[in-house]
Amino acid sequence: MLVKRLLLAGAMSLMATAAYAECGVENGRISIIGNEFPAIQTVGAGAQECASDTVEVKSNLTADHQKLNVAGMSGNPAEYTTAIIANSSIVALMNDDLIRPLDDLVAKHGDGLSKNQLITIDGKVMAVAFMANAQHLVYRKDVLDELGVEPPKTYEDMLGIAQMIREKGIMENPVGGAYAAGWNLAQEFNNMFLGFGGEFFKPGTAEPNVNSEAGVKALEMMKALSEYMNPDFLTHDSNATNAEYRAGNVALMNMWGSRAATLTTADGVPQEVVDGFAISGPMTVGGGSTPASTLWWDGWTVAKNISDEDAEATFVAMKNAIDPSILKDDGVAIQAVWLIDGYEPTAAATGVFDAANKGTIPYPTFPYMGLMHTALGAELTDFMQGKESAEQALKDVEAAYTAAAKEKGFL
Repeated sequence: MLVKRLLLAGAMSLMATAAYAECGVENGRISIIGNEFPAIQTVGAGAQECASDTVEVKSNLTADHQKLNVAGMSGNPAEYTTAIIANSSIVALMNDDLIRPLDDLVAKHGDGLSKNQLITIDGKVMAVAFMANAQHLVYRKDVLDELGVEPPKTYEDMLGIAQMIREKGIMENPVGGAYAAGWNLAQEFNNMFLGFGGEFFKPGTAEPNVNSEAGVKALEMMKALSEYMNPDFLTHDSNATNAEYRAGNVALMNMWGSRAATLTTADGVPQEVVDGFAISGPMTVGGGSTPASTLWWDGWTVAKNISDEDAEATFVAMKNAIDPSILKDDGVAIQAVWLIDGYEPTAAATGVFDAANKGTIPYPTFPYMGLMHTALGAELTDFMQGKESAEQALKDVEAAYTAAAKEKGFL
């Protein structure tokens, strides 16, 4: 046993040395906070390869990441040395001055990063992007073929097809949606609101502008869709919505491109669901031509309240995690629309590319958009439950947003 332990210790030492040699990180602490879908899990695992006797690497990948990253990066030193974020969640970190400009680290260690990966805000590189994303249609082709209909191009079409599916007795609740109260519900409103031509703020100001005709129409469409969803739709985030699809309970849903490739690869998915899986681009609504969706990027940051040594170790480890070599793994290559040199679009990426080609609006990055998103997530549930009018819900949203914006000094 002693010999075995010595051999194992020696093997672990060699592995650590190899990781160090490959990553180029000699010392430091790396602590990651981020979402939990497959592409981000791949990035987290890539950073873990830099762990050694002198380099500590931890990760907390969770659906609750946006509830944890601000608090976790506010201490001194910060609990997390990097947050994997999107073009929405970087705003809160910047508002509280929790992440550092990366220009010096890019100059020193940024070989191989392309210009479109460097997220520059006010002239400073604040994040490194590694993937693009958007929500778009995911559907059951076999079910639509049975009805003799084409996949919907508009949300109005989706409602019509959903009614047909229910009337034929194929599925009782054929529409899926990540309508969980809070962030997810707000994001579905954002998509629909933009599809109706809405503008979140009065031009050139931080004054709210969601209590409008576009806002009311967006909520009315969301309510109409929810009539064809699982009655517990206000508890369904992306994970729960995907589970409904995998179980064969859903035939039509608006889902993230980053989830599409692995949607039917889980154990136990019925063969008819696997065979019928299909994706298409984002839908329009209300006769408009702008997709009712938003374009996103995901990337990583480096915390401000950490030592320069930990910041450098974090940058190098996270860059290692998105090295083009990861695309040699076919399973990894299909996980996302990677913004990495050498990426070749796969069939699963067609929805995101369609969103980009059709002029889908990027998620707004106003410094006060996070406050609006939070207000929407908190105030729309009463309307979705039939407890108040759309106008009253949007009035409540604007009141909650205004109070928060005044507290932060935006109004």
